[in-house]
Amino acid sequence: MEVRSIYKYARISPFKVREVTREIQGLPVSVALDLLTFTPKKAAFLVGKTLKSAIANAENNANLKPDGLVVKEAIVGEGPTLKRIMARARGSASRIQKRTSHIRIVLSDEIQTETREKRKAKREQEKKVAKKDMKSEGSKSAASGSDKKPAKPKPSTKAKK
Repeated sequence: MEVRSIYKYARISPFKVREVTREIQGLPVSVALDLLTFTPKKAAFLVGKTLKSAIANAENNANLKPDGLVVKEAIVGEGPTLKRIMARARGSASRIQKRTSHIRIVLSDEIQTETREKRKAKREQEKKVAKKDMKSEGSKSAASGSDKKPAKPKPSTKAKK
């Protein structure tokens, strides 16, 4: 079963919040809370608040125990931008954009078979395989290039004196 919580119109840029939400995806709730507690960023506080709300929703609305919950997804959407003006030199003005975010956290009681470490190891393995393929293709093209006849030198177009 899935439970979610949404924090709308958070006064922080979505770019800054995504940095924090990437870290907690796929983690058990207790580990995610610990990670957010010791992360020294404003975004960590806001995401922690949303995560605690999702845990409370799971306990009260769905009768789930927080011990078995996992952060299935933590998504940050862009909210409306507040436009402000700042005075500049010679009577001109520049625009300041105060961005807002919508933070959505979905918790699940289903245990995921693939953890973050396994996904990371899988990506590294795929990179190694790709490098080997590139090297083997490079050696094949070099071998096929040696089978060709050497090109004849072009005669020079300059007149000899």
